[in-house]
Amino acid sequence: MSTTEAESLTSKMIPIFIMGKKYEVPDSLTIMKAMEYAGYKFVRGAGCRGGICGACGTVYRKPGDYRIYVGLACQTMVEPKMYLTQIPFYPANRQNFDWEEIKADGGAVGQLYPELYRCVACNACTKICPMDVEVMDYIAMIKRGDIEEAKRISFDCIQCGLCASRCMGELPQYHIAQLVRRLYGGKMAPDTPHLEQMVEQIAAGYYQDKLEELKQMSEDDLKKLYSDRQQEPHQADEYWKPESNEGL
Repeated sequence: MSTTEAESLTSKMIPIFIMGKKYEVPDSLTIMKAMEYAGYKFVRGAGCRGGICGACGTVYRKPGDYRIYVGLACQTMVEPKMYLTQIPFYPANRQNFDWEEIKADGGAVGQLYPELYRCVACNACTKICPMDVEVMDYIAMIKRGDIEEAKRISFDCIQCGLCASRCMGELPQYHIAQLVRRLYGGKMAPDTPHLEQMVEQIAAGYYQDKLEELKQMSEDDLKKLYSDRQQEPHQADEYWKPESNEGL
């Protein structure tokens, strides 16, 4: 018996409407599980199933409510008589650029995405964001030339594209946000000596023998090695460090 089938035995059945068609589903399911319960097979619009990839953006309405609601199908629970449809991909222009030539400033972003200045500050983008990102705020930071702050505000963006679906200025906000994070990480963030050291070790073949050793181990030995590894405690503070950096 599957998890979904087991849940259906202990749950109340409720009506929902998927793209106009009525289905009876258990009230304990997420939208994604409810759609699968109803017979849908996900070919697109499903990825991590953990609220990270942004592939399952869903728009829905509730009976008697004029507002449009949004959520991730893998995280949002079904509600009686909700009327939903998925928008797993929203078309928006993404510009190409020369990484070596582009500058890490707001002007360079504006040259690639001149629609940036069409923003009318309506805040519809923020209202529809399933991750509660202050979308309008990071757009404002880019226009001010503050790439670092725009990076910080947009950090939780999962590229679902729902912001672009509601934008009066027709901005591809999520592509713009991804660009500023790349600019900050590649051209503005402080150098990380430990990362450079790791790259040098890999290039020198430091891990090759270790990989060959792992490939020769039995499945049981690999499982034991994995379960016995040192793990960061759940309540560790920011100063926690492993006893050894071997293998890291």
